[in-house]
Amino acid sequence: MAPDSDDRAAGAVLPGPAHTGKLVALRALKLGDLLVSVPALRALRRHWPQHHLVLATSGWLAPIVELVGAVDELLPTRGLAPLDARARHPDIVVNLHGRGPRSSELLDALKPRVRIGHRNATWSGPEWVDGLPERERWCRLLTAHGVPADPDDLLLRRPDQPSPAPGAVVLHPGAAFGAKRWPVERFAALARALADRGERVVITGTAGEHDLATTLAVQAGLGPAAVLAGRTSLAALAALVADARLVVSNDTGTAHLSYAYRTPSVVLFGPVPADWWGPPASGPHRTRSADRLRRGDPFAADADPALLGVSTEEVLAEAIDLLDRSDPAGAATPGGPGAAGV
Repeated sequence: MAPDSDDRAAGAVLPGPAHTGKLVALRALKLGDLLVSVPALRALRRHWPQHHLVLATSGWLAPIVELVGAVDELLPTRGLAPLDARARHPDIVVNLHGRGPRSSELLDALKPRVRIGHRNATWSGPEWVDGLPERERWCRLLTAHGVPADPDDLLLRRPDQPSPAPGAVVLHPGAAFGAKRWPVERFAALARALADRGERVVITGTAGEHDLATTLAVQAGLGPAAVLAGRTSLAALAALVADARLVVSNDTGTAHLSYAYRTPSVVLFGPVPADWWGPPASGPHRTRSADRLRRGDPFAADADPALLGVSTEEVLAEAIDLLDRSDPAGAATPGGPGAAGV
C-alpha cells in the first residue's frame, strides 16, 4: 500500500456530482464478471457525470464495455498486474474486483484521493458478506458509500452489427471448468428435440471449445453451419444473443448476455447457486440445478453433481414453455428492452 495515500483516501469526503476528475474502477476478470458490475458502473456514471471514468479490465472485453454506455476509457489489465501509469493520481478509485488485499494494494499504488471498497485491514467501507447476489453486492457497496445504485440496471445497448443467426436457439455447452459443464450428450438430445420442433439451433463457444461444439452438432444430427464456436467475435456473440429466440447455457458469460438483453434463457447451475450468479427476478429466464446434490467446487474438472442431477427432459420442458411464450421475431428488438437504460 502507498503509505502517503492511506489517511487521505480512507476518510476523504466524496466529491459532489459537479466535481470533475478521474475515477478508476477495477474489475479485471471475465465476461460474466463484467456484466454483473454493469449496474455499479452505471451508478458511478450517474453520480459523477463530469468525471472521466476509467475501467481497468481485460482488454478483450472492449466490445462489451462499449455497450455498457458508462465508461469513458478502458485500461487493459491482466489480472492484478500493476496498472498503467495513465491511471495514477485519480480523484476516486473503486474496487469492484474483490475485497483485497492484492486488489486494494493495486489501487492504493495509484495514490487516490478517495477510495471506495469493502472494509479490510486498511480500507474503510461495508463488511464483505458471503452469498450475496453479485449485482447486489456491488450496488450495496456503492450505496454504503453514498452512491445510489440499482441492481436491476443491467441491460446493454444492442451492437451495431447484425446477428449471424437471427431468431435462432443458442446452445452454449462450454465453461471455463468442467464443474460447470452439463454433459454434452444432454445438450445434443436437447438440440435434436428443438430442431425436430422446427427451431434453428446454433452452438456457441470459444475457439478452444470448437471440438466440443462439433461433437454436440454431430450427436444432434446438425450440420457444420450450426457450429459458431470460435467463429464469432464478442460483438457478434452479443448480437446473436440479443436476437435469439432462446439461450440454453451453462453458468457463463453467455448466460449473462441473455440477462442483459432480456432474451429468454434456461441456465444450468452446478457448483455455484443460482441465487448468487443467476438472472434477475424479473425477466424471461429459468434456472435449473439439483441443489441438494451440490458439491460446490467451481474449479473441479468433472461436472458438479448438482448439474448431473438436471435431466434433459426438464430443460426441454422449460425451453418449450419459454419458446411458446416468446415473440417469434425474437425477444429483443431495436429500440426495445435491450436498448433501455443507456
